[in-house]
Amino acid sequence: MNKHPRKDNKGNMKVKEYVVVAFVDDMEQAREYETLLRLNDIPAVIKEQLDGDADGKAVGILVPEDFLDEAHVVIESQDAYDDLCDYTMDEDEDLELGGDLADDDDY
Repeated sequence: MNKHPRKDNKGNMKVKEYVVVAFVDDMEQAREYETLLRLNDIPAVIKEQLDGDADGKAVGILVPEDFLDEAHVVIESQDAYDDLCDYTMDEDEDLELGGDLADDDDY
């Protein structure tokens, strides 16, 4: 019985074979992207990197190069969905405010 793991590249990619799909400012958002990618069957890892930013660090989300295009689409789709939700919530707040103004009896 062989005690060493198999060295073929089936399912066990080295981190050096991964490429950055996105950089984010905080670990929470990085974990959200990692989860999103994995839910879409895209292997993903998180790696903190030194950055020239004020805090000196950025968090990179890495995927295998073969999954890079698909990962971009998944992340962009999620960002567009988040923007739509933010826009819809802002509209709902405006409608509630507008309703209060319409109920004013001073007109």
